Amino acid sequence: MVLESLINSIKAEEHPGKMFFYGFVYFSIAVVLSMWIFPDQSSLLAVFFTTIAAVPLMYNTIRFEEKKDLSDMGEGQLLKEHKKAISLYLFMFLGIVIATAIWFIFLPENIIYSLFKVQSQTITEINSNVEGNVFKSFSTMFPVFTKILSNNLKVLIFCILFSFLYGVGALFILTWNASVIGVAIGSSIKTAISKLVSSTGTVTAIKYFEVYSIGFLKYSIHGIPEILSYLVAALAGGIISVAVIKHDLGSDKFEKIILDSSTLILISLIFVLVAAFLEVYVTPYVFYGA
Repeated sequence: MVLESLINSIKAEEHPGKMFFYGFVYFSIAVVLSMWIFPDQSSLLAVFFTTIAAVPLMYNTIRFEEKKDLSDMGEGQLLKEHKKAISLYLFMFLGIVIATAIWFIFLPENIIYSLFKVQSQTITEINSNVEGNVFKSFSTMFPVFTKILSNNLKVLIFCILFSFLYGVGALFILTWNASVIGVAIGSSIKTAISKLVSSTGTVTAIKYFEVYSIGFLKYSIHGIPEILSYLVAALAGGIISVAVIKHDLGSDKFEKIILDSSTLILISLIFVLVAAFLEVYVTPYVFYGA
């Protein structure tokens, strides 16, 4: 009750930047609780506790967006209104990403192993598909691109289905992906700092800034459009879910909602395509091929 009362959907849409702070706090509290209560299962439990904290806001926001679909707004204006909801979610998940990275960087290794074990395993699998192919041609990299695109499309479909079936069910998947990106960033920064310390013995403030900046940029290039694609898809599925409950399937109102949700799904597909392209053809060449 305390966390869900901190901010409502209307205030969040008016000040989406504040959601960065809430995302950071939600995940940080979840980390403490999961390590305290179930340390052996904390890797997924932290994601679960974060999801619980964000459920009321996401549910109320989806209902708020569904009401906009029933207004006299045109499709262009509706998309501008939906952008407010997507912005607040994006800031919240960026807060989760940064919180994850910071916890990963500063916690002791023995705690990190249990707290982020599943995320680390996922990152290892992803990196094995990409990093070993950075010097190959565009056509040779295409199978890697299709594999990553296929995996991202599966997540996108899960976001739509979970939002449709459970209302805010996609929130767990979104939070999970934010935690994976955060661990990837934190791991990249820790590795870079370790290399600097081993080669020079010390790390200056400028070098710290450089390492942190590169670490965040390395995964933000494809991570932000990827999260955006899932956010847009989750919003579309949630709007349809609310509409099915509140309106007759054959009504004019329902048809308008389906049209708007279809537009959102199309946008999410564009984002997921761009994210996969950046992950395979841009990020590896920028950070591994230099």
